[in-house]
Amino acid sequence: MLCGPCRLLRASVAPTAALAAALLSSLARCSLQEPKDQVASALSPYFGTKTRYEDVNPGLLSDPEAPQRDPELLEGSCTPVQLVALIRHGTRYPTAKQIRKLRQLHGLLQARGPGDDRPGNASDRGLGAALADWPLWYADWMDGQLVEKGRQDMRQLALRLASLFPALFSRENYSRLRLITSSKHRCVDSGTAFLRGLWEHYHPGLSPPDVSDMECGPPSINDKLMRFFDHCKKFLTEVERNATALYHVEAFKTGPEMQSILKKVAAVLQVPVNNLNADLIQVAFFTCSFDLAIRGVKSPWCDIFDIDDAKVLEYLNDLKQYWKRGYGYTINSRSSCTLFQDIFQHLDKAVEEKQRSQPVSSPIILQFGHAETLLPLLSLMGYFKDKEPLTAYNYKEQIHRKFRSGHIVPYASNLIFVLYHCENAKTPQEEFQVQILLNEKVLPLAHSQETVSLYEDLKNHYKDILQSCQTSEECELPKVNSTSDEL
Repeated sequence: MLCGPCRLLRASVAPTAALAAALLSSLARCSLQEPKDQVASALSPYFGTKTRYEDVNPGLLSDPEAPQRDPELLEGSCTPVQLVALIRHGTRYPTAKQIRKLRQLHGLLQARGPGDDRPGNASDRGLGAALADWPLWYADWMDGQLVEKGRQDMRQLALRLASLFPALFSRENYSRLRLITSSKHRCVDSGTAFLRGLWEHYHPGLSPPDVSDMECGPPSINDKLMRFFDHCKKFLTEVERNATALYHVEAFKTGPEMQSILKKVAAVLQVPVNNLNADLIQVAFFTCSFDLAIRGVKSPWCDIFDIDDAKVLEYLNDLKQYWKRGYGYTINSRSSCTLFQDIFQHLDKAVEEKQRSQPVSSPIILQFGHAETLLPLLSLMGYFKDKEPLTAYNYKEQIHRKFRSGHIVPYASNLIFVLYHCENAKTPQEEFQVQILLNEKVLPLAHSQETVSLYEDLKNHYKDILQSCQTSEECELPKVNSTSDEL
């Protein structure tokens, strides 16, 4: 895996012995053993949608290919007959927009002159110099593409799911596997990496062929399902392109919590506070997460922040996700109705085929998308809803909130519907049951907190969404009444 160049920093000021040791230690850590580093591990839970999957499932750190079987999973006389999975792409590079902001911040640090080394803490002066000299290896071409660690995320997820559900991921079912993906390269590449992981499961020790030569064929692109938000006029107009839709995000940026961090960072880096803003502070925080997730390096960018800072910056990220992808506006979730209905169409078909004593034609459906695909769907289903909305003014009250995007949709996050056929059912209604997994853990049902549901009961609970939510109507813009004066 890529591990960036390790070299001594050319500090513009003479560091103390302690600082020199700290910087050398920071630079020397070009390995994938970073979870052992207490500072990085302390910040990791607060990276929001830039969170590593293994930080949500820490058991994977010791053996990333071993399945983490939830004891709540059904077994015995109930056999899984279909699995429908929505999977977020694996670890990715920053977007070009994020890279440009980082380059702007890096330029501010490099522009610091000798006069900027005002009296103060020696380690603070050294940190600014360290960041100015830290190699800025991100390039515009990277623009959100999947990294090698992201391919590894997908390959390992495939191996774990194949071991967890061996009957479904049997060699015989491989040709009947269906893959759907967003058109974004990081999603297409994630689907391809997943297939290669399955190939490794079926053919240990053999190099996988080109995906186009595999029995199941390459993933098919369907943006109307996986990027439904791009096809919803109401969402695009009222949220995506509405300058006031993210009012609470912008208000929090200028609120006391963020302003306190802004002043602290300006003092630590010895740059004028007027040259910084909340966006640059956030990109510095995300750079800490990218260096850790992509290269396994705990860079000096992490040393800018403590845990209290991280909690505030996590809340800023969650505010954006809440108001743009979650409960902030009804259209955020209602725009995902088509995807939700598509899942149940697959489940319905499997039930009908089993009732006719036919083999299930599509035992595995894998759909690769984005955090922006999963969050609206989970909101539509009623998960992670707090009693009070997240706003710019209730940060302290929301410390223990349910809506924490990094714990819900880290890289490689997955929402899985498992349909079971139960041989010894006492009634026809009990014959088909469903469990929902989030990130390989059984997700209690939002309406009952039970870990399993009769299939018909689940359909009845979501009856409104399945029968009355029509995307064409939900996404239609309200008609503007126009009148004209008659002369």
